[in-house]
Amino acid sequence: MPLPVFATRRALFGMVIIAGLSALLAWFYYPDSSPPPIRIGVLHSLTGTMAVSEAPLVDAVRLAVDEINAQGGLLERPLEMVMADGRSDWNVFAAEAERLITQEKVSVLFACWTSACRKAVKPVVERHRHLMFYPVQYEGLEQSPNILYTGSAPNQQIIPGTYWAMQQFGKRIYLLGSDYIFPRVANLIIHELAASNGGEILGERYLPLGGTAVADIVADIQAQRPDVVLNTLNGDSNAHFFAALEQAGLADLPLLSFSVAENEMRAWQGTHLKQHYAVWNYFQSLPNEENRRFVSAFQAHFPNTQNTIDDPMEASYAGVRLWAQAVQEAGSVDPLRVNTAVLLRQSLSGPSGVAAVDPATRHLWKRVRVGRVLPDGQFEPVFTSSALLRPTPWPLQRSREAWQALLDTLPAGKLP
Repeated sequence: MPLPVFATRRALFGMVIIAGLSALLAWFYYPDSSPPPIRIGVLHSLTGTMAVSEAPLVDAVRLAVDEINAQGGLLERPLEMVMADGRSDWNVFAAEAERLITQEKVSVLFACWTSACRKAVKPVVERHRHLMFYPVQYEGLEQSPNILYTGSAPNQQIIPGTYWAMQQFGKRIYLLGSDYIFPRVANLIIHELAASNGGEILGERYLPLGGTAVADIVADIQAQRPDVVLNTLNGDSNAHFFAALEQAGLADLPLLSFSVAENEMRAWQGTHLKQHYAVWNYFQSLPNEENRRFVSAFQAHFPNTQNTIDDPMEASYAGVRLWAQAVQEAGSVDPLRVNTAVLLRQSLSGPSGVAAVDPATRHLWKRVRVGRVLPDGQFEPVFTSSALLRPTPWPLQRSREAWQALLDTLPAGKLP
């Protein structure tokens, strides 16, 4: 026999009262019932020879994180940055990556500048089947199933930059770099380009990371008088090199730097050299509307910073945004699920233009730009590719197997 209507209503009212009391008691005993934050690992050099280059990347990540949190977070959860200092040492990078993944339980890593550090972190990320976003141009010859490369591949920086320099200044080239994998491999690629285009390598010298002994190198450059110097020094060794060129009366010698952006140019007086150029995919001076918004947002967010926004900073920001889109699409922060989602039509309209993931290579399509350094550290663009370039991490001059064989000829110790 059905219950009278008033009895049914009384039962429902009682259930509502009980539910309300239960919620009140739960709040009383567990007042902080908000969902836990999504922890992301940010691993860069805050100390050591690479700190000037890497520390600003943390601000770029923070801007993206704060913007996402201001919009409600991801999956109704806030983002929380877990910082680690790689101390410009690839062994520290590997140990800190392990700690961030296993102890701090981060969902993703935004990490590294030098290729030596990336090579050290790569097996850690792969062993844990985790996910890392790498934001810096590099030598290529790599494709990890657990890394998304938001910096440029060789065909988006080293190769077009070298062609441009040979056409602009001449084919007598001097090579200078830091003594680790990126400059060594970049110069292998440049040797190939020079040999196939009537170029001549007059000299090839290397400094250890943080090295300052540039006097003999500058004397050799002065004696050789190349048409252009192609510079793959990383870190504050550049400050000593730029000063030595100026003191030797070589401020007018064409110099093309591959790893020195706006902040480093200003910090290391690269602006004193009158024909100093750099190859990147992004400059702060780009006039498009999305970049103006980005620059304004950054300056408002960090009103006391002296940092100019540079290419690796923009690539760091884009990496967080692409990861966030993939999280929303996957409905999860699990690295395996996000790793799959990030390859599925992920793109965004960013400060440098369209940033689109190429699923075949795990790199981004990019437009290459060459800029001349201005006295304030900004760049005046002097060349821009007419279209986005599809990433080719293994340059087409050789097969993948042939490039690997060439890698094996590098001096011992140049790979971590």
